Amino acid sequence: MNKYLLSAGALFLLGTSAAFAHITLETQEAAVGSTYKAVLRVPHGCDGKATIALRVQIPEGVIAVKPMPKPGWTLQVKKGKYDKSYQLYGQAVTDGVKEVDWSGGSLPDEFYDEFVFRATLTADLPVAQKLYFPVVQECDGAADRWIEIPAAGQDEDALENPAPGIELLPKK
Repeated sequence: MNKYLLSAGALFLLGTSAAFAHITLETQEAAVGSTYKAVLRVPHGCDGKATIALRVQIPEGVIAVKPMPKPGWTLQVKKGKYDKSYQLYGQAVTDGVKEVDWSGGSLPDEFYDEFVFRATLTADLPVAQKLYFPVVQECDGAADRWIEIPAAGQDEDALENPAPGIELLPKK
């Protein structure tokens, strides 16, 4: 009997591993008008090769981005103008981080790691919708582009390279 339970458990793990094969966010929902800690989970490299860089695009309406440095990795941010002005602690904010890049490290395919930043989700983001953070994972001579965003009515699970995203909840 234990042999059958182990086999069923192994099949379950094999069946679910594909669902977790892409980059995801640890916390997959957050309230608009709040601070959000984004933890990007990187479960593998690209076709067996080590991850050497990770770039995440910051969507409009996500401001005051502060990435967490990682020992052994170079951290850079790319800044730019927002599409509109936002309020942050009573001050108008018109520009900020548009992309976060970690590079120069090495995350072997057989290991897992997390890349972290915190940000403010503006109060005017659309509640009950998903907000996506496209990610490019670079490996030695290869890349995985986790940048697909489902069209209206499209099943997110049907995407081959889905961008990690969060469900936007009402302001608390």
